[in-house]
Amino acid sequence: MDGIVVDKRERILAAAAELIVRNGLQCSMAEIATTAGIATGSLYNYFKSKDDLIWGVYERLTQTVAAALVVEHDPATPHEARIRRYIGDYIDFIWSDPDRAILFEYLSNVPLIPANELRRAFAPVTTFTNKLIEDARAAGVLRNLPVQDMGGFIGGGIRNTLKWHRAAGARLTPGERDNIAAMCWSAIASDRWF
Repeated sequence: MDGIVVDKRERILAAAAELIVRNGLQCSMAEIATTAGIATGSLYNYFKSKDDLIWGVYERLTQTVAAALVVEHDPATPHEARIRRYIGDYIDFIWSDPDRAILFEYLSNVPLIPANELRRAFAPVTTFTNKLIEDARAAGVLRNLPVQDMGGFIGGGIRNTLKWHRAAGARLTPGERDNIAAMCWSAIASDRWF
């Protein structure tokens, strides 16, 4: 999924993510250990339980999402450019790794941890996204819609569109990428942009 992983903890997390993508949560700790290339007992040196390991997979995924989407913008960057960059980065993130996209979708739809813990895990990305959208909306760039709804629409729309695009066996051409980005933009942009 993420290339060669040397650190044992990272190997365990990568193995768990791979097995979740392949089989859902039915994977056992023994299967995870085998896939990671370590003894089953070694898992418990890093994770006290399967739930703890699943939490680690969430944390690892959220760190990856944050690295891809949380961008420090120059204050002079126009709000439209910031939102369009976020949309483009989101498309690229979801399209670049099919397994990671499936994992993200699976963990989003089958929450394995309480909602408050899920919010805590995704807080860096959510905080960034909400501020990005709030600032753009305050500047008149976006429609006067709820911030969380716009963020959810962008993410959900991109993930679902690319999931079906990938399921059809299609490549994502630059033109198709631009069309998806334009659809996201037009759904949230204020009327003055049309």
